[in-house]
Amino acid sequence: MIDIGVNLTSTRFDQDRDTVVADAKQAGVTGMILTGTSVEESQAAAALARSYPGFAYATAGVHPHDAKSVEATDLSAIEQLAQRPEVVAIGECGLDFNRDFSPRPQQEAVFEAQLALAAELSMPVFMHCRDAHDRWFAILRPWLDKLPAAVLHCFTGDDRALRDCLDAGLYIGVTGWLCDERRGQQLQQQVSWLPDDRLMIETDAPYLQPRDIRPRPKRSRNEPKYLPHIAQTVARLRQQPVEHIIDCTIKNTQRCFSIQ
Repeated sequence: MIDIGVNLTSTRFDQDRDTVVADAKQAGVTGMILTGTSVEESQAAAALARSYPGFAYATAGVHPHDAKSVEATDLSAIEQLAQRPEVVAIGECGLDFNRDFSPRPQQEAVFEAQLALAAELSMPVFMHCRDAHDRWFAILRPWLDKLPAAVLHCFTGDDRALRDCLDAGLYIGVTGWLCDERRGQQLQQQVSWLPDDRLMIETDAPYLQPRDIRPRPKRSRNEPKYLPHIAQTVARLRQQPVEHIIDCTIKNTQRCFSIQ
């Protein structure tokens, strides 16, 4: 199984990064995509991916939280990173009106600039949307027929947002949010709507550790080794064999990101 969203550049992995990767492999994870959230983090993600050839890949982009600090040269740097074989998507890009760490107009401009770059390079986009669906979708819609593929990672939207995304042909990334009895109830219902060919799974490690893991891990850090738990939860909620979920999500990920 492939984890499409791992923040392996996080300082929370600084002491044992190689062990985290080894533990993931032992748990049955066969690949991971490392998330770039700024120029610096994208460079670090690409370097890490290169150190795990055939197993790790990376995205290159600017998260909406970091949009406030983007300069023109940053997009040139992202474009240069995108030429590397280990970089398989533009992103993480999008809008976040929940925390508003960057002014909304700047988030929107940086998001659209990255969509334009992905279209120019014919690369998929790896996207973020939190409490911003209407504006996010309005910006994205004109670019959809110019992009080879698009993923909304860590989906947490409402029913209308999910239907919009599915009607537009987006891939949907499902995380351990699904395993949260407080916040994940809506996603638990929605996951059964996803067509087999639009589903992907991810941990978003070190964030969003599944709350229903038993016995509870001693530390709150999420890790890619918990991806099988997410796959099993998805399978149970969809009433499908976990082997089917793993097979579908691997094929979807390979097709979207053009990886083997």
